[in-house]
Amino acid sequence: MAECASEMNREAMAATAIAHPNIALVKYWGKRDVERNIPAVGSLSITLDGLTTTTRVQFDAELSEDSFVLGGREAPEMQQRVARCLDCIRERAGTSLHARVESWNDFPTAAGLASSASGFAALVVAADQALAVGLPRAELADLARRSSGSAARSLFGGFVELRLTPDDERPTEVRRILEPAQWPLRVAVAVTEAGPKAVGSTEGMLLTERTSPYFQAWVESSEGDLAEARSAVERGDFEALAEISESSCLKMHAVMLSARPGLVYWNGATVECIRRVRELRADGVPVFFTVDAGPQVKAVCLPEAFDRVAGELQAVPGVTNLLESGLGEGARAVNP
Repeated sequence: MAECASEMNREAMAATAIAHPNIALVKYWGKRDVERNIPAVGSLSITLDGLTTTTRVQFDAELSEDSFVLGGREAPEMQQRVARCLDCIRERAGTSLHARVESWNDFPTAAGLASSASGFAALVVAADQALAVGLPRAELADLARRSSGSAARSLFGGFVELRLTPDDERPTEVRRILEPAQWPLRVAVAVTEAGPKAVGSTEGMLLTERTSPYFQAWVESSEGDLAEARSAVERGDFEALAEISESSCLKMHAVMLSARPGLVYWNGATVECIRRVRELRADGVPVFFTVDAGPQVKAVCLPEAFDRVAGELQAVPGVTNLLESGLGEGARAVNP
């Protein structure tokens, strides 16, 4: 009977959560505080329902350390970050139990599609559920942000803003501006290279901050960009949102390019996809592009334009896959 009870207890301390990556329309690049992983600038994003991370966390008294499996394979390079994130939940639960964490992405990992954002958002929700801590959403977002600067936004759905709040108890604040259904934009993701990027985002941010002569100007322009984008979202002004989103994207990559050595995340197909989106918009198609730290191009459009946008991008030489998405909900626990 004791063995059966022990098995039931282990199962009771397990939970599964799903989360979706988000793509920033007003970009985040740089660290205000590396140790506490505080972004240098605020950001505004949309959460994607077409891409999903599923994470299962099981705490077990028989484990002597945490383990992390990603896509069916041990991922020792991520284990320390995962353990630090779990430590935050364990501290609030008053336990020292270790956990077995298994995570799956249905989209390319570490390829500029925000897999770390959805990954850590799902992790904090699953761990909180497994230990029955019941932390408020704002605190879960803050814990996720400590492991991945953009993960806090994936705790929320729709249009999401992350603001810097250095004078408050928490250094950042995340809030949803619009629910997914309030402005149901569509996103076509042109995958031009599915493998992991050569330079990770954190490494790239630190290099940029140390060596780019334009980094301070990037930081100083962020508040104005955020205000412009926030106003466009609240008004439902697609053209205004398109202009500021493309500007923020190109400014971020300009700062990256000006680092020493310059960071070039794009490939030829990336450039061709951008050119094609610009041609479509010039023809009156409601679409704009954004590109994160990777070679994939995200084309954001009104629903009635999606089929044409997707077809045009799929025809670009070098596009290996076309992912479809709408706007999704925030991270949440699900049945195992």
